[in-house]
Parts: sequence; structure tokens; C-alpha cells
Amino acid sequence: MAATGISESPAEATPRTTPAALELRGATKEFRLRRSRTVTALASVDLAVGNGEFVALLGPSGCGKSTVLRMLAGLDTPTRGEVLVNGGAPAELVRGHRLGIAFQEHALLPWATAYDNVALPFRVAGRPVDADRVNALLSLVGLEGFTDARPRQLSGGMRQRVAIARALVLQPEVLLLDEPFGALDAVTRRRMNFELARIWADQQITTLLVTHDVDEAVLLADRVVVLTGRPGTVRHVEDITLPRPRDKALTRDAEFHDIVDRLTALLDEGAE
Repeated sequence: MAATGISESPAEATPRTTPAALELRGATKEFRLRRSRTVTALASVDLAVGNGEFVALLGPSGCGKSTVLRMLAGLDTPTRGEVLVNGGAPAELVRGHRLGIAFQEHALLPWATAYDNVALPFRVAGRPVDADRVNALLSLVGLEGFTDARPRQLSGGMRQRVAIARALVLQPEVLLLDEPFGALDAVTRRRMNFELARIWADQQITTLLVTHDVDEAVLLADRVVVLTGRPGTVRHVEDITLPRPRDKALTRDAEFHDIVDRLTALLDEGAE
């Protein structure tokens, strides 16, 4: 079950399955800081994520990982190149409420219960709330006994579970995760990794995860894409062929640690 070797070509950051659910074609993103100064965050990035695939994006700080996610979410546009979701503009998926997204900050409504926070996308979309769907997701994330709890009554990990349930409630075609567990302590983060692995195995939604945590990326993903330092380009693509379902025993496996060590070394080189 050995993982594949190094791919230095951006064109190789593509899945085995077609057509792509998420795709960047020569995507370049520049930000104007002052009237005469421009910073290039991403340079000619080619990346494709297949339907039902889980891809993790790694790279040093400032390499444009979150910019990739923001463009796929329709929150930003490339300076040059194309960004496609299911073959069209990201805005089309957003308008149809077919995209789920969760950030490091859970952004829950502080006055609303867990149930009402998860039900919120129904109301935003102008649809009647599917109570069975909301309750099923709260159960899926292990919060069936906390439907009436407000965010201040929940731990950090529990709040993130609510945020993930909310991202899934409208049965999105695509799930975008930007450091969803970055603010949690190490023990809680590890527990949430296993929760997310279990949830993804149940839902099988096309997922792109932005993370700084190599262990997290290897545990969760089908492929790990490593970006260079700014401007971000695809440096390496690692197929993760470790068996699913992935549990705590897997993290003690020699092959798991070999992959983590190899990717960590690449990130360390990029930071030099």
C-alpha cells in the first residue's frame, strides 16, 4: 500500500476520476497592496478534485491555500486562469445552495440553539426546515442530546461539530473546509479528525480541506497536494492508499508515519 512518489508538475495534480468536481486551470491570483505594489499569492495553479474525492491542501503559511478555497467558494476570483466547480462558475453552485463550507471560526449564531444553527441554511435558502434532516445530522456528529444548547454551553469541539452539520444540512455537492479544527487543542483536534473521517465515510461528499497539520491531511485525504511558498504552485502530489475506514490504530502504523515524515520534510524544505 505504498504511496506514490513526488510529482513536481502542476499538471499532475489531477484525480484518477473524471470529470472533475473542482478545477483550477492555470489559476493566478494577485493582490494589490498599494497603488504601485502587487503581491502574487498563486501562480499558474492546475488542480482538479474528482467527484466524491477528499483532497487535502498543505503548504507553508502565506502560500495561497485559503485563496484556493476562497476562489472555489466564489468569494474571490482569479486574476488569470479559470476556477470551475462542476464545470461551471462557483457562483452557480452557491446560488443553488449546493456548496457547504466551514472555517476555523465556527461563526455560529450565539443566541440560537444547536438545532437552529444547523437549520439556518434552510431559512437562508427560503426552504422549509427539514427537521428530520437537522436531527439526523446532529446525531451523525454526536450531538443528539444537545439540540437545545446554545454555543456558549458547548465546548470548542462541539461547536465545530455544529458548524460541520450546518455545512452538510442542504446535502451539498461540494464541501470546503478551511482549517476547521485549527483553533482546537491537540487532543480535541485529533478526536475531531476521527469524527470527520467517519462523517465523510458516511456522506462521500467531494471535499477540499485546507490544513497546516500533516497528520490530519494524511488521515483524512485520498490525495494530499503540497504547495510551494508564495507564490503558491503545486510542488508535490501524494496519493494516500491507506485503507479505509481510518481509525486510531492507523496512526500507529509505520506506513502512516513514513508518509507524514515525507510530507513534513517537503514542507520543511519549502520553509528554508
